Amino acid sequence: MTDEAFAAATALIKLCIDRKLTIATAESCTGGLVAGALTDVPGCSAVLDRGFVTYSNAAKQQMLGVPVATLKQYGEVSRQTAEAMARGALAKAKVDLAVAITGIAGPGGGSAEKPVGLVHFAATARDGTSMHAAMRYGDIGRDEVRRKSVLQALAMLRELAEL
Repeated sequence: MTDEAFAAATALIKLCIDRKLTIATAESCTGGLVAGALTDVPGCSAVLDRGFVTYSNAAKQQMLGVPVATLKQYGEVSRQTAEAMARGALAKAKVDLAVAITGIAGPGGGSAEKPVGLVHFAATARDGTSMHAAMRYGDIGRDEVRRKSVLQALAMLRELAEL
């Protein structure tokens, strides 16, 4: 993990401990890196309940309850799917905050409509507050897309925790 990710994860864990908030992650293209960043921080067990790695559409449906209709209509890389993943993680884990990530890290798999480097994020809180971000990182390499995605997810969780 980078120093930047460790600092962001540490700040988030501290904030959540202070506010007695718990977290779940739902990850596709990051493959559990957000949960991994959080578990690098001592004391994370007071905050992180679980991480769902739902790389396939079947896993998104089975583990998070993402509707088949959402995946068919909007695709796995979409705002709607990210939001459904976040809601599913929040419901299944019964935590205070959840973040979801779905995207195309590359090097292949992109299209004109959904290019390599497109990543959708959704974060939601038990009180109903939610947010979405779509990042177009471009074809900067798989590792860099995933690194930037971890930082974005941690930032969104922190923003929700601060509300």
